[in-house]
Amino acid sequence: MSRAHAENVIKNIIRDIVRDCAVRGHAVSDTLAAFMVKAVVLDPRNGFNVDRTLTKQDVHKLEELCLDKLTQVCSPSLDTIKMQVSFDVNYTSRREFLGEIHQVMESRLSSVSREITDSRVKTRDELEALYRKIVTYILLRSGMGSPADVNTMKEATAALQSVFPHAELGAFMVLLKRDKEQQLKELTMTVTGLRLFNQATTQGEEEADLKPAALTETLLAISTSLENQLSSTQSLAWKYTAVLEKLTDPDSRSAGCDVPIVLLKQALYNVRQHEGFLRMLLADARLCAKHLEILQTEFSSHVKLLKETVKSKTAVPTATVFPLFTALSKLWSGLQDEAELLNILDKIRLNLQPFIASQAQIFSEDYLDGLLHAAEVKTDEQRMIESSGERIDPAEMKTNDWLRPETTPSFKELPLQYNGVCGYTLVNRDGLLLPGNPQIGVLKYKEELYVFSSKEAALKFASSPDEFIEEVAEKAKLSPELIQLLKLHQQFSCISPYPEMQPGETLLVKPITKCESGTQTDIHPVETNIDKSYEWNEWELRRKAIKLADLLTKVTHSTQTDLSHMRRENATQTWLPKNAACQSKRDGESSVPKPQVYLAGLRGQRDGHMVKTNLTRPLDE
Repeated sequence: MSRAHAENVIKNIIRDIVRDCAVRGHAVSDTLAAFMVKAVVLDPRNGFNVDRTLTKQDVHKLEELCLDKLTQVCSPSLDTIKMQVSFDVNYTSRREFLGEIHQVMESRLSSVSREITDSRVKTRDELEALYRKIVTYILLRSGMGSPADVNTMKEATAALQSVFPHAELGAFMVLLKRDKEQQLKELTMTVTGLRLFNQATTQGEEEADLKPAALTETLLAISTSLENQLSSTQSLAWKYTAVLEKLTDPDSRSAGCDVPIVLLKQALYNVRQHEGFLRMLLADARLCAKHLEILQTEFSSHVKLLKETVKSKTAVPTATVFPLFTALSKLWSGLQDEAELLNILDKIRLNLQPFIASQAQIFSEDYLDGLLHAAEVKTDEQRMIESSGERIDPAEMKTNDWLRPETTPSFKELPLQYNGVCGYTLVNRDGLLLPGNPQIGVLKYKEELYVFSSKEAALKFASSPDEFIEEVAEKAKLSPELIQLLKLHQQFSCISPYPEMQPGETLLVKPITKCESGTQTDIHPVETNIDKSYEWNEWELRRKAIKLADLLTKVTHSTQTDLSHMRRENATQTWLPKNAACQSKRDGESSVPKPQVYLAGLRGQRDGHMVKTNLTRPLDE
């Protein structure tokens, strides 16, 4: 059977099962039907062979078996599988929860934001209506009051007018749609921070409280409900464990032959799974409480800084105070995220309640007490304390690798196989779940870590681990709820975790095995042998050869143009002038008479003769 054909067959089977369950009055999702098909095929008691093509009789048999299991009434095994599907479909990581919360908020505000950004106002009344829509948008996004409250609208309008007066609506209208949306978000943060600061200042000198009283009560109520349910579920799990521990004991097994041990094991798996989910929800609730305390501390410090900034000042620059308002708004948004996350966790807790009802109907408290007689009900902590004195000595088992708390960093955070359950007890006591004690020693085998409830169990498991691992897989095939409870998805590669499962996913086709590998080598082991002119590409060598052959018929020419004139680089070597001097005779001088000539008869006589008289003194005087 080809892969595509197998997928089509499984899709048709799942569709028929969902339809027939609906006819019988049972609402079944595609995910639950797909997992049940895989569980039925894996069960060796049903006789399906994944390597053989399904016949019509096989398909009919598969559908009937799945219908019988999915329509069972008061079945702890079916309720456990439904609980696992419900939890894994609705539960996700904290980051994805917050992303979904933000996405829902954006979808709710998209219509209001579109009305504001797409509006084309022309009159004064339309401007007033647009301004009111902006105030409504700010209230809806901030979550500080309802737009239907008159006092809240007045307060928000006054805060908006202080940072965005009506006169700026004209500049807002000419912006692009993307810029309008960005400015709306900035206005929301600024106005929200301003209102938060005003509320904090009205509280006086006392420390400003960011958490509303209703949120504090909700956090306390959710945490208390989770703790109470976890405590009752743990007590019930300890009772079931004590009963099964007594009934599966080889010395007393004959005395309890009339007791439905199979149903007791299914009930134990049911409450243990419920306990695991409650632990996860309680851890998330406590993380929310921790984040709320951090937000409260940061809010008080920001309010104090704002008070010091605006204290006794008539005007404060917007560049100084607006970032502080924005910081307050972000803290308030974080508070809203934590509150919404708490509500989601509480809804998941309530959705788990119906899936533990069947085991309570079958086995009442009085019935369990009657089975116990005088047997002691031990808690998980008591079992840990009793077995803590037993330690594995690595010298006793030199062929195995054992991790000890004294020599292993982050010992409490190790990813334990079978979700921390003792695999030896699960096999040896016919499906009994006992928590393993890491203090005894953690066995590392084929990159997996195993814990055990006693030293004896650890030594026997380590003597032949492959056999016990295979036996655990066989137990999970008979009880498919163990695949999720013990986290055996890697061992059952054709069973995917519920969030990764797609409706109609094939299960009769063996999965493709893949692995990632990498190799690191030196680029040039011997540096001296690097050939700079080496070329590995044959076509590149041909291209270079053709180029060289073509150059033989070419002549290089050059022409000087106006653009290339005075662009050439020149260099000239010159000798610097040296200082030179020569010796000459001494300069001399003499006194010479000044020449003086007197001309007479130049004036006063028209016809007179000029007389020249030399008045220069002789040299020999």
